[in-house]
Amino acid sequence: MRRRTCCPAYLSQDHCVAVSDYTKDVIVEAATAIDERHGTRFAPQCAARIAVSYPAIDTGAYTSLDPSVTDAHLAARGLSRGSYVLFLSRLGLAKGVEDLIDGFAASMTRHSRTLVIAGRGPDAAALREYAASSAAAESIVFLDDVGDEEKPHLMAGCAAYALPSKPRPEFTETFGIALVEEMLAGGGPVITCATGGIPEAVGDTALMVPVEDPGAIAAALDHAVLGMTDGERAAHRERAREHGLHFDRERVFDRLMAGVTAAV
Repeated sequence: MRRRTCCPAYLSQDHCVAVSDYTKDVIVEAATAIDERHGTRFAPQCAARIAVSYPAIDTGAYTSLDPSVTDAHLAARGLSRGSYVLFLSRLGLAKGVEDLIDGFAASMTRHSRTLVIAGRGPDAAALREYAASSAAAESIVFLDDVGDEEKPHLMAGCAAYALPSKPRPEFTETFGIALVEEMLAGGGPVITCATGGIPEAVGDTALMVPVEDPGAIAAALDHAVLGMTDGERAAHRERAREHGLHFDRERVFDRLMAGVTAAV
């Protein structure tokens, strides 16, 4: 019955928003299921009234990094710019970490770069064990103590950022804030999957791979890290950052308030 009462409570608000078109679709789909079961009419109201307002990001925290501070953070970790592939997110099965480990092990990139897996989560111990059995085990490092201050610097210094997320019953990406943060920080190309709201977050600026496809991840890593010229990498970085700026918190709030004003 809790699901039945959530729709009236949500729709009772003056302005209803979702963080992505994907999220709106999920809400409408759930409302449709409730309507079919209880004879209500919530789905049409959700479809008509819910607007999309993307997450508001403090872009300056990622675009205004001091290069010397970045280098210091990396040195403290035994890293240098371009020396590693980065995964930085929650360590859960839906994030595709096992696929990334297998893809990294199958790539040429593993011979010259380190895979840094940063984050905490319910599957951290299992993923450490899985990585230890990988052919690339000696080139994989786990970090479980990365704070908010260090995070953008790790993103800025990576050769590529990989988040091969996949839909699972317990979790599907509704947007992908970490991907936008990486694009703003100016690190290497983003490698990810067209799951949930991720396509809305990255636009056409990411290297997309199929879900659960380590071979495709390996190919994307080799292209991003070994196959791009400095000029191509710089152009890609600039295009990705420009897309990420669409989610600047002032822009997002301005668009949100414009919609609120228009509805009054």
